[in-house]
Amino acid sequence: MPPVLVFITAVVAANSLTARYGLIPVGFGLTAAAGTAAAGVTLLARDWVHQTAGRPTVLACIGTGAVFSATPAGSRLAIASAVAFLVAELLDLLVYQRLRDRGMLRAALASNAVSIPVDSLLFLALSGFPVWAALPGQLWVKALATIVPVAVFAAARALLRHRLRPARS
Repeated sequence: MPPVLVFITAVVAANSLTARYGLIPVGFGLTAAAGTAAAGVTLLARDWVHQTAGRPTVLACIGTGAVFSATPAGSRLAIASAVAFLVAELLDLLVYQRLRDRGMLRAALASNAVSIPVDSLLFLALSGFPVWAALPGQLWVKALATIVPVAVFAAARALLRHRLRPARS
C-alpha cells in the first residue's frame, strides 16, 4: 500500500473508531480513545511519506488528513481531532526534518516522542474526554504503535544488510 494511502487511511480509522467506541481499556488498568493505535500509526506513516515523497506531499497529506479527520465524527470530536492532528503532525514534521540526515529511525522516534504527547493532550482536552484518566493509556498505545513498527523495520533492515553483505574469503 502506498505511504500516502496508509497515512490517510490511518487518520480516518483513528477518528471512526473513536467516534464509535469512545474510551476503551488498553491493559494495565489504562484506558485510551479507541482510535489511538491508528493515530499512532499516522505519525510513522507521515515520516514514511516524507522519506518517499518529500515535504510538499507531506504538507498536502497533513491538510487532507485534517479535513478527513472531521468527516466520521461529531463536531466536537471532529474539531478536537483536526486541531490535535494538525498541530502534532506539524511538530512531528519539524523535528523529523531536522533529524532525518541522522537516519530515518532516529528521526521517526524523536519526532514521535515530541508529537505523541502533544496530540494526546490536545485531543483529550478538546474532545471532552477525561485528560488525566486517559492520557497514560493514550501515551502507552501510541508508544507501542511507534516502537513495534520501528523495531520490525530495524530488524528487517539489519537482516537484509547481513544477507546482502559480500562473503569474506
